[in-house]
Amino acid sequence: MSVTPIRCTGENDVEEMFAFGFMRRALVAGVLVAGLSSYFGVFVVQRRLSFLGSGLAHAAFGGVALGLLLHMEPLWIAVPFTALVALAINWVKDQTQLSGDTAIGIFFAVAMALGVIFLSLREDYATDAFAYLFGSILYVSVADIWMAAGLVAATAGLYRWWPRWAYATFDTELARADRLSVQRDDYLLSVLLAVAIVVSAKIVGILLVAAFLVLPAASARLVTTRFAMTTAIAVIVGVATAAVGLVVSFYVDLPTGATIIMVQAAAFVGATFMSRTSRLT
Repeated sequence: MSVTPIRCTGENDVEEMFAFGFMRRALVAGVLVAGLSSYFGVFVVQRRLSFLGSGLAHAAFGGVALGLLLHMEPLWIAVPFTALVALAINWVKDQTQLSGDTAIGIFFAVAMALGVIFLSLREDYATDAFAYLFGSILYVSVADIWMAAGLVAATAGLYRWWPRWAYATFDTELARADRLSVQRDDYLLSVLLAVAIVVSAKIVGILLVAAFLVLPAASARLVTTRFAMTTAIAVIVGVATAAVGLVVSFYVDLPTGATIIMVQAAAFVGATFMSRTSRLT
């Protein structure tokens, strides 16, 4: 597996580009994962949990390394591994006097250390590990797409929970006073976030997935104060920038994951200037 950028001659058009099966798979996977990450990214940004996103992204490295050690598909090991880390972080935060940032830092470090140990026990791991660290959207499989689609479907099936999550996001104490199960919701949201991060890591890489999660949501947050509209705009920005980044990387011959992040950064800059002149309600 490699993360070598696409080679093009400049004579190809978009139609020809998507004549390749791997490009069509990359587009579908990128759109699904970008929309999913942007959806959860709104909660991350509003709750000021960017460090949690970064911590879970790096914790996923431990699961990827374990999958490589066991000669199994790393994604299938990294998903439950990272979900368990997310649950552990929430449990430590709720059951001890430690802050959330401290719990994240502890499990972040332990998972990374385990990843290094697991990789040291296997020979010839460098190529696969490199792909997950820096992304390999051009090498996504049909199974990867089905996993992303399944997660999108599961998230859509939980649409009734969105008002509860939004309520607790803005006022946790009032949500508890209204007898909402805030703690249970937080556990579920953390697990879904962990799974979204792992799936996204296959697209843009573990080192960049935190930005992939936060940038579209941050851009949307700059241009509107309404949570529902913020979510919708974030998903639109995420999907659009993933598609544009894929096309741009084809023509300028750059790594696809990094190009998507740079397109999202450009959108963020545009949103910053827009927020200084006008803002949606």
